[in-house]
Amino acid sequence: MAIVRQVLYLSAFLSLPHAGCEPIRYSVAEEGESGSVVGNVAEDVGLAPAQLAARRARLASEDGRQHFRLDRDTGRLVVAERLDREQLCGQSATCTLPFELLLANPLQFFRVEVAVEDINDHSPVFPEEQFTFEILEMSEVGSRFPLEGAQDLDIGSNGIQAYSISPENEYFSVSFGSHSGRKKYVELVLEKPLDREEQSELGFSLIAVDGGSPPRSGTTQICVVVLDVNDNYPVFTQELYIGHVLENAPEGSVVLSVVATDRDVGVNGDITYQFSQVVGQSKSAFVIDPKSGEIKLTKPLDFEVVDHHELSVRARDGGGLSAICRVLVEVVDVNDNAPELVVSSFSSPLPEDALPGTVVALFTVRDRDAGANGKVSCALEDQLSFSLRPAYKNYYELVTVSTLDREEAARYILTVTAADAGSPPLTTTQTFTVEISDVNDNVPVFNQTSYTMYVHENNVPTVLVGAVSAADADVGPNAKVTYSLAPAHPRERLPCSCLSVNSENGHVFVLRPLDYEQVRQIEVLVRASDAGSPSLSANVTVIVVVVDENDNAPQVLYPSQDSSPQSSELVPMLAEAGYLVTKVVAVDADSGQNSWLSYHLLKATDPGLFAVGSQSGEVRLRRPVTERDAVRQKLVILVRDNGRPPMSATTALNTLLLNDFSDVRLPHSSPSVEDEDGSLTIYLIISLVFVSLLFFMSTAAFISCKVCKRKDLKSGHMLYDASNFQSSVADTANAGTLPHACCYEISLTTGSGNSEFKFLKPILPSLPPQHSAMSGGADNGQYFPRGPLTAEDMAPDNSVVVSAEQFNSLSFN
Repeated sequence: MAIVRQVLYLSAFLSLPHAGCEPIRYSVAEEGESGSVVGNVAEDVGLAPAQLAARRARLASEDGRQHFRLDRDTGRLVVAERLDREQLCGQSATCTLPFELLLANPLQFFRVEVAVEDINDHSPVFPEEQFTFEILEMSEVGSRFPLEGAQDLDIGSNGIQAYSISPENEYFSVSFGSHSGRKKYVELVLEKPLDREEQSELGFSLIAVDGGSPPRSGTTQICVVVLDVNDNYPVFTQELYIGHVLENAPEGSVVLSVVATDRDVGVNGDITYQFSQVVGQSKSAFVIDPKSGEIKLTKPLDFEVVDHHELSVRARDGGGLSAICRVLVEVVDVNDNAPELVVSSFSSPLPEDALPGTVVALFTVRDRDAGANGKVSCALEDQLSFSLRPAYKNYYELVTVSTLDREEAARYILTVTAADAGSPPLTTTQTFTVEISDVNDNVPVFNQTSYTMYVHENNVPTVLVGAVSAADADVGPNAKVTYSLAPAHPRERLPCSCLSVNSENGHVFVLRPLDYEQVRQIEVLVRASDAGSPSLSANVTVIVVVVDENDNAPQVLYPSQDSSPQSSELVPMLAEAGYLVTKVVAVDADSGQNSWLSYHLLKATDPGLFAVGSQSGEVRLRRPVTERDAVRQKLVILVRDNGRPPMSATTALNTLLLNDFSDVRLPHSSPSVEDEDGSLTIYLIISLVFVSLLFFMSTAAFISCKVCKRKDLKSGHMLYDASNFQSSVADTANAGTLPHACCYEISLTTGSGNSEFKFLKPILPSLPPQHSAMSGGADNGQYFPRGPLTAEDMAPDNSVVVSAEQFNSLSFN
């Protein structure tokens, strides 16, 4: 819409008559910043700034581009965008930007012209960074060579004003000016003659400088290539060339090379070579390469016919200038005949016990050459065991110098070299292969200093347990080894008959079964003998180790199963958990892992009451003993070894659980009693119950006696007399019942069969004589009383009461 309005305004402006006043002119430097003030238009047209806004003042240009803008508040004309004179007007001498100031109410316009002034904002620029000129070295002084000048977008004094050369040189200068058509030119002027051979190229910089302040400059590189002119002759490096060639040199061999140089270049410096004035055999024996100057042979030379050749060589350049040199080729005699070696006699094979100095071969040498080339010398490569010895004139002997050993070297390859004194010398070689025959001088050697073999006990007869091996460094029959058993000393008998060795392969056999418990190892000597004459032999120790097998069951040492009657272990009722009852001791005749024993509780009257240490064999209480536990306990303990398969043994152990004991003895167990463990346990329980009841009744009788005694003392009556006491003793001896009060003791001897439990005689302390209803038991009291108690036995006047303290303090034999 803004463009449309501008077009409408411009159309209206063009339709109005133009004012006759001169345009308002301003000037501004290029590259000014946006907003730079050009001038005060309001003052120049005679209007107040307020009128510009009221009359809607605006700028209009023919091309529609707004390079400037009007500040209506101040009336100033300012730059709207950066101005580049070279972009707006190019190389024009003047650069004016015209536009109109339009006013409304009433419609009025003013023409405004702004001249853009040039500043030095561009440097001179050459069209190329480097210019190359090719100039003949014969060019005359004063010759001019045009250059393309530099371009500067600025005009006037800001344009290019001068050219210069850096660094300055004595050959060229620069000329700068303008022709009649006002076209400027730049030229190089030759100030001194050029010589390509002295300096083939020249290089310098051409600098263009403008007239700005500060001035700007541009630089380009000038390279002058001096073109050659054929003004120099070829020159050889030597006037006389001398070469040497062997008479047997092959065709095509290079004799020597001639070299000529020309200071000119290009075609003028290209040199070709050719022979000049060559006659006779020399012309046909040599050829020269026209480019490289190499002189080569075309056929072999013969020193005996011609010993030297003289040649002339011409070098010519591309301009026709030439030079000549002389070449002398000397033929060198060569040693072309090798020595000859003729063998007269040779002995092989040679026994290894041959003495030093033994002659192995006889031969002669000769050479068809004469002089130094015919003088021959011989040499032997191996000087350790053999050597050469001159015999007569050109005859030589090959002899031994040291003792031979076939085992170290069974064959010697000897090389004899015959060389003449030529240069280079020619040689001839002759190879002698000397075989060494064997002598039986080595004993068999075992591959080990001793052998250890293993066999399991109870082996099958003739079992193979290993092999011995010996080697003999000799060969043939001298190396055939046989094996046999040998005594440790010459006068001893042959070793045991349980071992055998195979004479051919050295296999060792065990002929009969072995028992580890009887023999742990067998040590024998095995002899290895060769088949030489005389035979040589060596011995080695063979140790056969018997490996244990698990063939012995454990043997229980304690508790002994052979004792009769079998002993019993006694355990107090007050024993705590962990109480050591006894220890099972067993041994195993095997060894190693087969003798490791472990103990296990196989069977028990009460399995939860006892525990057996698996390693120690100790029998301990697993828990405290209770009254409900059977008095007699039977344990069956399994002893097992660690073999594969394992073997075991069992042992039976009897224990008694007792409340208190000091020296009480029980009868020895018999086989019939052991078979009736269940019934005996019942009897023990009944006995313990009876003793307990007897204790409580004795206590009650004691209390009753005390009470009656106090009553009698108060009434003055005698409770007992001597006759009553004696009659009581007699009655007691004849009675068949258990006394009311008894003391018992348990006598325990660990590991013996004398652990017994016995009832003792009735207690007869110095008590008041009273009537007693007690009676003796069976013989020695060696059984548990089972008689029932009657009411009369519990009568107070017939009781003998003993306190618990007195009962515990008594001791009996």
